[in-house]
Amino acid sequence: MRAQRRFAEALPEYETVLAVNPNWVWALHALGQCKLYSGSIEETIPLVERAIRLSPRDPLLSVWYWQIGFVHLLQSRTDEAILWFEKARGAGPEVPSVRAGLASAYGLNGETQRAAAELAQARRLSADDRHSSIARLKAIGTFRGVPKIHALGEATYFAGLRKAGMPEE
Repeated sequence: MRAQRRFAEALPEYETVLAVNPNWVWALHALGQCKLYSGSIEETIPLVERAIRLSPRDPLLSVWYWQIGFVHLLQSRTDEAILWFEKARGAGPEVPSVRAGLASAYGLNGETQRAAAELAQARRLSADDRHSSIARLKAIGTFRGVPKIHALGEATYFAGLRKAGMPEE
């Protein structure tokens, strides 16, 4: 269900898994992602922080840091988002979404040169052209679904990417 972007439907499934095995870090991350994209963003960070505490050297660490940064970005806490995105870049410098998140946060913070440099890296690292335009990101389903998350994404993530130099088309 999560892979099909049916995030709200996946919530009880992950909660059941965690009731059986409360220390399964992948399920914590996945539940956090489902909370994020179903609109319960305030519940995301504690779940991901728990995964980090349980597995501080995990191969997914950059993704988990990115997820926390992304929540901060959506909540317009740009300075905190930058801290987490920079941690994510340190843990996974080759992850395009980390670079795009950082580009957006830098853009919102008025650091346009740094934003443009991170956006260029996101484009270079992407196996597809998803970071070539706002339209392309939207076409692949970024923020599809819950109107609250769509509105937050427009006001923060996409606004920052525009300031970083990402074109509409």
